[in-house]
Amino acid sequence: MMRSDFIEGMRGSMPILFSTMPFAALFGAVAVANGQTVAEATLMSASVFAGASQLVGIELFGHSVPLWVIVLSILAVNFRHVLYSAAIAPFVSHFTLAQKAASFFLLTDPQFAETLTRGETSRPVTFAWYMGFAMTIYIPWVAMTTVGGLLGRVMGEPANWGIDVLLPIYFMGLVLGFRKRSNFLLIVAVSAVVSIAAQKLVGSPWHVSIGAIAGVVLAALLPPKKTGNVAEKEAVR
Repeated sequence: MMRSDFIEGMRGSMPILFSTMPFAALFGAVAVANGQTVAEATLMSASVFAGASQLVGIELFGHSVPLWVIVLSILAVNFRHVLYSAAIAPFVSHFTLAQKAASFFLLTDPQFAETLTRGETSRPVTFAWYMGFAMTIYIPWVAMTTVGGLLGRVMGEPANWGIDVLLPIYFMGLVLGFRKRSNFLLIVAVSAVVSIAAQKLVGSPWHVSIGAIAGVVLAALLPPKKTGNVAEKEAVR
């Protein structure tokens, strides 16, 4: 059973794997361009494993920004993971403390989306499935960081190749994955407007968390549409 769950998790993350590998390579290239060695970039991916905030952090490292500003900036970008962990907590409550620690370390945007969908459609969220899904992303992420770091020395500035647009496209795809949820368009629109306003008034990267909080507050205030069966929940996938 554990083996079959692990394999199921691996299979489920394969499409995500192929879409995230370029981001890992992008991070490796950006890290090297900002003064890190390939080994340092690889270690950061292995120990932080935070995608977007890694890119934010490495850009700040390259501009001699005070450490406390870097820490707070990464916290702002990663604040959404506090919401993620709270949302999936009911579905991983049966995990041991060590399993929860490993699970939350490996929690990413696609991991959250798939875990939430799986739990809400009454499919078992086992630790074996979770790790099968997560490790299929984590190990290649670290490996592709190394590859990106090595290629970065040849490529030079990643923006010159146009691959800096991959990150916003990635997040747009994740958002659209929830397009059939209740009040989707209104919540996304309000979150976007607040985020843009915050970017102008407060600055980056705080606008990310402020926009997210605005969307969460609105979602909590609006009554969700009643769903009568599991098939409708499955439609969010």
